[in-house]
Amino acid sequence: MPRIPKYKLKPLGNELTIGQRIAQFRKQKGMTQVELARKIGIEQYLVADYELGRIRLYDEMVAQFAWALGVSADEILGITNRTTKSLPPLRIMKRVKKIEKLPPAKQKAILQTLDMVLDSHDTENNQEG
Repeated sequence: MPRIPKYKLKPLGNELTIGQRIAQFRKQKGMTQVELARKIGIEQYLVADYELGRIRLYDEMVAQFAWALGVSADEILGITNRTTKSLPPLRIMKRVKKIEKLPPAKQKAILQTLDMVLDSHDTENNQEG
């Protein structure tokens, strides 16, 4: 059973705690806490507790989170800093996952529609500027 930390440690050279980094990587991957918990094989409330720093993260869990999120353990621990790009919000990532499951013909139709809307938006912005 994970232990509740006795002391609140300050972050290691990074403004984010380990739990906050886990939450950040999870959101960048477009995953919910439930999805991450299922991938690791734990309950959702434990993911929430780890992210909020309510329970101490031990070595095996660091490895599990790193594997599930596709990042290194060093990135989770804040030892190395990955240059993180701003990724789309979770609501967009969920839609992208749904689109990926569609047949190729429907994917093509959606992408053509998106391209048309985006091109129209670009044209409008170029005319204003």
